[in-house]
Amino acid sequence: MVTRPDVKLNLGLNVLRKREDGYHDLETLFIPYDGIHDTLEIIPGDGISETSAKLFAGYDHSASIRQAITEDGKVMVTIARKEGVDWDPLKDLTVKAYQLLDKEFGLGPVKIFLEKTSPVGAGLGGGSADAAYALKMLDGLFSLNLDRESLASYAARLGSDCAFFIYDCPMFGEGRGEILSPYPIELPYHVEVVVPEGISVSTAEAYGGIVPSVPELRLRDVLALPVGEWKDRLVNDFETTVFRKHPELAAVKKSLYESGAVYASMSGSGSALFALYI
Repeated sequence: MVTRPDVKLNLGLNVLRKREDGYHDLETLFIPYDGIHDTLEIIPGDGISETSAKLFAGYDHSASIRQAITEDGKVMVTIARKEGVDWDPLKDLTVKAYQLLDKEFGLGPVKIFLEKTSPVGAGLGGGSADAAYALKMLDGLFSLNLDRESLASYAARLGSDCAFFIYDCPMFGEGRGEILSPYPIELPYHVEVVVPEGISVSTAEAYGGIVPSVPELRLRDVLALPVGEWKDRLVNDFETTVFRKHPELAAVKKSLYESGAVYASMSGSGSALFALYI
């Protein structure tokens, strides 16, 4: 079974308040974007991959491919990334997704192959997408017959924006981002995504210096305005702290407007930016 987990864009992101559990309440509109995606294959442990040999043929195994097996031998995971895999494959969210379901349903062994082409630390949620797609694939592979709400509940335990990728359609996110409600919206615009090279922003870095506040005009009200009025009203609160540390990102946003964008913003905690063109 092979899928291509896409990424997400955030239309507006308001950090409202800090919670007693250390997280923050926020509001945002998640939009799927399939112009960037990973490739994920999951097969039974005794199966033979039909795609991995072709998928990984162009990679330097010594630098760009890492493979590991869990102590119980139930998961063999192989990750390929041209920039190198600088994290423990056993801590990848796809493995955590397997372990989460295995704990409750006693899954059989699997092999996971992940080609990581979505950027890391860009605010696009590529890792969260991989986790959510893994949950859906494992549900199908082992005939668990979980409904989307159950899958979303499991996904939320893996990351704040993981649940969105279970639905993979425009969803209004609240709470940590895991409280989702459908938000029908059509963007009859061309979307361009820019991922500046050499800049990775961690969530902790993005939250550093954030001063939570409830805006006078809430996000749903701003989204109801014509797109031409979004520029100074539809904001991403993370831009304040991230642009201060990485002014080159502010310059990219400015250049997007200069190129004719009707709206431009950073996605999530950055560093990726996107623009809408008529």
